[in-house]
Parts: sequence; C-alpha cells; structure tokens
Amino acid sequence: MAMKISRSDVTAEQAKFTQDSHILSDIAQQTQDAGMGKLTDEELVEKLETLLLERIKKGDKSAYFQLALFYFEQEMYDKARVYFERSKDFNYQSLYQLGVMLYDGIGCEQDTALGVEYLMHIATSTVRQAKHLKHAAEYNIGRAYFQGYGVRRQSDEEAERWWLLAADDGNPGASVKAQSVLGMFYSREETLDLKKAFFWHSEACGNGSLESQGALGVMYEHGIGVKYHQDSAYICLKEASDRGNVYAMGNLISHYYRRKLYTKAADLSCKVAMLEDIQLIAQETECLPAFIAKGIALASFYHGRCLHEGLGIKQNKQLAQQYYSRSYQFDPDICARLQNVTQHGVI
Repeated sequence: MAMKISRSDVTAEQAKFTQDSHILSDIAQQTQDAGMGKLTDEELVEKLETLLLERIKKGDKSAYFQLALFYFEQEMYDKARVYFERSKDFNYQSLYQLGVMLYDGIGCEQDTALGVEYLMHIATSTVRQAKHLKHAAEYNIGRAYFQGYGVRRQSDEEAERWWLLAADDGNPGASVKAQSVLGMFYSREETLDLKKAFFWHSEACGNGSLESQGALGVMYEHGIGVKYHQDSAYICLKEASDRGNVYAMGNLISHYYRRKLYTKAADLSCKVAMLEDIQLIAQETECLPAFIAKGIALASFYHGRCLHEGLGIKQNKQLAQQYYSRSYQFDPDICARLQNVTQHGVI
C-alpha cells in the first residue's frame, strides 16, 4: 500500500517569487482607488498591460518580469516568453520561469536541454538575487534526472541528490515539493527505504504538504514504515480529506468500511465517486492526478460494495455494478485488488 512514484508523477515546482510579482495586485488596487472599481475583467487586463508597458518604456527593468508573469498567468504564453527572454540576463526570476517553460514545453517548443541549462545556472549561482529560487531550481533539476530529459542520462542517484539539496533537511523555507517527492521516491521498489519515506512525508506534512498528509495517513493505517496507529491514521486521513486530498478520501472510506462504520463509508463514497475533473482537482490541490484517480477508484468500489450488500444504504445490486465498473475505469489495479480481497471474504 506504499505510495509509488512514476515519471509522470513528477511535476514542476512553482518558485517563490519576490514582492516584485505582487505589483499586479497593487495596480488592480490602484485602479479601484482611482474610482475605476467597475472595470470589466477585460478592461482591467488592458489597464494592467498598458501600465506595465509604460514602466518598461521609462526604463523600469523589474516591469519586464512583472509583465511576463502577468501574461503567463493569463495563459498568454507567447507574449510571456518574449518578456521572460528579454529580461533573463538581468532577472533571475525570468530565467527560472523561462527554464520551466522550455523544459515542459509550456506555450513554446519544448527544449529540455536549454531548460535544464537555465535552471542549473540558478541552482549553482551564489548571487543574492538567485537565493530564493535555488531550492525550486534544484527540485526541477532532480526532476530532469529522474525523467531522463535535458540531461546526459537518466539517473535516480542524481535525482535523489538534487532533491535532497532542494529539501534542505526539512527546512520549511525549502522546496516542500522536494520533501514530499522524496517520500514517494523512497516508497518505490527500486529505491525502497520506508523509514526515509516516513521521515520525508512527515517533514513535508509539517510544512503544509497536502499530498504527504494523505500519504502519512495511509502509512499509519497499514503500518508502512511506521508502527500501525489507528488514531494517527484517522487524524491524517480526515484532515487531508477535509483539505481536498481525494486519495486520502478514498482511504478514509476504506478506514470507515473496515471498521463497520457503513453509513459514513456510504455517504462519503457517494460524494467522492462522482468526481470527474481530475486535472482541475490536481490544479486546485497540487495533488498528483494519478492518486486522485486512485481515490475515485477506491470510493467507487466501496460505494458499489455498500450498495451490493445494503450496508449504510438501501441495497441495489444493479447500481452496484455500475460503481464497480467506474472503479475499474479510474484505476484497474485498485479495482482488481479489492475484488480479489472481497472474494476471500475480507475487505
């Protein structure tokens, strides 16, 4: 039941930009203070764009990054790249964002090698202006080595080394994403070390990682890398579920079901089984799409089980089959495992 990490599970780390990036909200506030609070979204976008372009003309170098970031957040990637390019030689934030865009092919032709080159420049820099970006850059370089793109060869060892640098011994100001991904890295068969997995998920959870909070709940629930502890499992799974972690929700349903709290299992599984937009949920929670799918698969199977047996809900065997099928649709392996366990009389 340990969490596993695949290449597709390793996504980009969003850098912590300086206060320069908050200029956009400041400008929005200025327009309201000037009596323009009733501007439409389109009018406000045009106003912000005009103001930043005027600042660039007046020689304000910081406005290049601000405008590029503004375009990026509006998903106007072609324009964003132009201004990141124009400012990358004097603004490390532009260099970082451009590196990520090139590596992932966001709004441009993918160039993983050049993306890694830019990120490496930040990660190895000793200047003060790059300091707040180093951990995010280190995380993404680790991602490149794990995925085997933009580097000479794929290397778990190099990925681990860069992620450990990015995680910085659990420093809350470091890359929490690196701390969480290390927890998953040490849960996979090839690099298995469950004590390290538990340590890093604990560090990441303490620093606010929703993904790791759900993972800790699963580890406590099944005694993975730590002694089984029912109360700790429930606390982690319940809190992560309340914060929107769908994988935690699926395991909380399992927790309820196996303790014969069938009404709670049926109620929660009904809600979770109906979720659809995995990518939107991933964007809102920063949880991995693969584990969101697993959570929906768990919920669908257990809701089918409750319907099939009439546990906590009116029996409906025909409807139960639809939920079993839905479970298979979202994660065939989870569905098959639960079916196998069910056939042996224990779930």
